Amino acid sequence: MTENAQQQPSAPDSELPTQYAPADVEGPLYERWVERGYFEADAKSEKPPYTIVIPPPNVTGSLHLGHAFQHTLMDALTRRKRMQGFESLWLPGMDHAGIATQNVVERELGKEGKSRHDLGREAFVERVWQWKDEYGGKILGQMRRLGDGVDWTRERFTMDEGLSQAVQTIFKRLYDDELIYRAERIINWCPRCLTAISDIEVEYQDDDGELVSMKYGEGDDTIVVATTRAETMLGDTAVAVHPDDERYKHLVGRHIKLPLTDRTIPVVADTHVDPEFGTGAVKVTPAHDPNDFAIGQRHDLESLTVMDERGVITVHGPFEGLDRFEARSAIVAALRADGRIVAEKRPYVHSVGHCSRCKTTVEPRLSMQWWVKVAPLAKAAGDAVRDGRVKIHPQEMEKRYFDWVDNLHDWCISRQLWWGHRIPVWYGPDGEVVCVGPDDEPPTGEGWTQDSDVLDTWFSSGLWPFSTLGWPEQTPDLKKFYPTDVLLTGHDIIFFWVARMMMFGLYAMDGEVPFKTIALTGLVRDQFGKKMSKSSGTAVDPLDWMNAYGSDAVRFTLARGANPGTDVPIGEDWVQASRNFANKIWNATRFALMNGATIEGELPPAEQLSATDRWILSRLNKTVSQVDALYDDFQFAKLSDALYHFAWDEVFDWYVELSKTTFMAGGEPAKVSGRVLGEVLDVTLKLLHPIVPFVTETLWTTLTGGESIVIADWPKDSGFRDEAAEREIETLQQVITEVRRFRADQGLQPGQRVPARLTLTGTALAPHEAAIRQLLRLQPEGDTFAATATLPVGGATVALDLSGTIDVAAERKRLAKDLAAAEKEKAQATAKLGNEAFLAKAPDNVVDKIRGRLSKADEDIERIKAQLDGLPEA
Repeated sequence: MTENAQQQPSAPDSELPTQYAPADVEGPLYERWVERGYFEADAKSEKPPYTIVIPPPNVTGSLHLGHAFQHTLMDALTRRKRMQGFESLWLPGMDHAGIATQNVVERELGKEGKSRHDLGREAFVERVWQWKDEYGGKILGQMRRLGDGVDWTRERFTMDEGLSQAVQTIFKRLYDDELIYRAERIINWCPRCLTAISDIEVEYQDDDGELVSMKYGEGDDTIVVATTRAETMLGDTAVAVHPDDERYKHLVGRHIKLPLTDRTIPVVADTHVDPEFGTGAVKVTPAHDPNDFAIGQRHDLESLTVMDERGVITVHGPFEGLDRFEARSAIVAALRADGRIVAEKRPYVHSVGHCSRCKTTVEPRLSMQWWVKVAPLAKAAGDAVRDGRVKIHPQEMEKRYFDWVDNLHDWCISRQLWWGHRIPVWYGPDGEVVCVGPDDEPPTGEGWTQDSDVLDTWFSSGLWPFSTLGWPEQTPDLKKFYPTDVLLTGHDIIFFWVARMMMFGLYAMDGEVPFKTIALTGLVRDQFGKKMSKSSGTAVDPLDWMNAYGSDAVRFTLARGANPGTDVPIGEDWVQASRNFANKIWNATRFALMNGATIEGELPPAEQLSATDRWILSRLNKTVSQVDALYDDFQFAKLSDALYHFAWDEVFDWYVELSKTTFMAGGEPAKVSGRVLGEVLDVTLKLLHPIVPFVTETLWTTLTGGESIVIADWPKDSGFRDEAAEREIETLQQVITEVRRFRADQGLQPGQRVPARLTLTGTALAPHEAAIRQLLRLQPEGDTFAATATLPVGGATVALDLSGTIDVAAERKRLAKDLAAAEKEKAQATAKLGNEAFLAKAPDNVVDKIRGRLSKADEDIERIKAQLDGLPEA
């Protein structure tokens, strides 16, 4: 069946507490795993490698459900591979999170009445390191609580010495290859954080604003433009129209007066303008809008910056010194007084970008920044997926990946912060520019200064798969564990992190991919499928659920919702259900241990096993094969569901119950069933372990006496199948289920015993009479037995004596009423499905629903008629 523990196990201790208490078990178990080095990977090992790098959480972060979700899946993958004999490395670490961390420390300084400028750069950075050492990395402790089987001896930080050397190395190489350059471009600017920010750090939301239409020029030269940012009109250097727009052909090439200023600006023709939108004319402010900047480049327009880094107006006397929003109102008022306002729409709901850190409205701003020329890097990243070197799962996500990498713009990598990897470029007194690598001495002498900017956090995290393994040094770790096997991450950062790792990995590692498979997950949602948020009160701290229900319950709930690439709804009642599952595993194993379940000795040959034993062993092997296939396809939800139903339904609800009579009888059959049950539990606990590690470790070590399930062998499908036994037990289940349903329909209590005559002769059910009577609470028929209800089911006949237990006349009346309702439902559904006009118009889901109603009505009619036939005449 399976390979059991390598050493001969001692006799298991069958004493388990009556109830499973996760809080008492999880912490000590995890520390024992770490102390024994189970999660440490050996670069010298001859085992095949299996590597996953963790998406590095922010040093400022704490565990949220999104982390718990992805970490559960990554942990499941690496635990299974470790059990399969791979040298499994799951490498942990944290990201320095430039803006987020700097903001935290600046807020702390603010409480002291200071700013970073009061400290100066060097002292401020030292203060951040102090904060990191004292308060950062909270999430690492929370990862232990979740059960993350990471190699803590290899923990990395994006600002540690080795990773900093990697950052400087690749910057220098890219610079020397002319793939990094400095230029003035439009970027996202946060007036609060005072830095450029990446696209991923901009959150868009619908805001109430205003759309103002205003008149430029005079007389025949008049043209109307509309804007939601009236304050930027001070920096207009043109009005643009479509070259084919007949309305404005007479104006193209002429200059018109810009209101509120003493300037005139040209009218230019540009195909970017949509003649059908608004007036078909747009104002062009190259220094404050990315589209306008592109128009300005095409038409050689001047770029006028009209506000500073804090969003304060810097030009034109009456408005100079006003905040951008104050200036907006003042400029609209001045235009109105000048008769220039043609229309005003308030509120005008439109999408506005906000800084994800401080929620300040982002300002597009012309700025001198450092850029990566991404075209050749992005092409390589696209080719690696196209030629199959990297697989994206699910495959339908490939289109999103290609849409991104095939249309990438150059990447702004500089940030106006003090915390981060400082750009390794020095400027000399005579305009010299020197890029310094990690082995170079920076230039010294009067007038030499280092660039004050730091690199975008995504620059260093883009190196993560190889920098964490020691690159640029050719380390044993890099040789053994690169390329990594799986990158498991949310589809929401496929553009920002995944693409950057692909570009840098292929560039730095001479065309070798950073990972073989990209497994994309969805996002965790509330139970109604809506985004969780603190403001709406739907955000959940997973630690609260872990405290209440145990880490295994949270992990199993998340895994059971993890369909590839789709979002994961989760509610507390689902976590409660998973807690109940953990309790079920616990209680069933306690029962098994108390009844002699063991893994000692060889399994008896099939001919010595009962049909029940052969059935469960056949189902067990099919489950092993099914779970393996689903793991390889990253179908966590399906494999979790398969394990849930196999464990709960087939093992605990059927095999354990069917075996009770055997255990009660004792003797050799009980010993055989004890060995089979031990085998089934051994394999089932191993299959469950990667997802629910704590409860399975406790139960497995008790059952087997083995050292730890973490290092046990993963189950293998022995190939044993017994279709005849499966059909036999399916028939037995059908009999028990139908009689149970009949009893419930008659209002009998589950434990109420009823006299019965079983006619099993000539069927495969004859050996199961004791089990049938035990499970259905059926007494021997006795001398006064009178069959008042007869149920033919599964080739057998079950006759029940219900005299004195039910009112037959009342029961017949109730069933007749139910039958009439079912027949009416069938007639209505049949009529609709027979109506061609209805079928032609109705959506497919509506038609499917009606077909389902018809099928259920047929089933109800058949069931009720059988119940009526089984009742005596009133």
